[in-house]
Amino acid sequence: MEDDDLLWSMAASGAALAAASLAKKMLTAGWVRRQGKVPGNPATTDTSWNEALVWAVLSGVTVGVVRLLAQRGVAAAFVKSGRTIPS
Repeated sequence: MEDDDLLWSMAASGAALAAASLAKKMLTAGWVRRQGKVPGNPATTDTSWNEALVWAVLSGVTVGVVRLLAQRGVAAAFVKSGRTIPS
C-alpha cells in the first residue's frame, strides 16, 4: 500500500508539473501572437494593472484546469492498472 502512495505522489506531481509547464508555454505563445509581446512582469510599473490582472486570471484558470485534467488522467491509469488511489 505504501508503494502505491509513493507512486501516486510521484506520478500525480510529475503530471501536474509537466502539464502546468506546457500550459504556461502555450499561453505565453498565444499571448505573444495576440498582443505582440511577452506578458509583462506584474511587479513592475511597466505592466498595467489591466494586463497583469488579465494574465493572472487567464494563466491561473488555464493552469489549474490543465493540472486537474493531468491528475485525473493519472488517476484513471491507476485505477485501470488495479492500484489504489490514496485518500
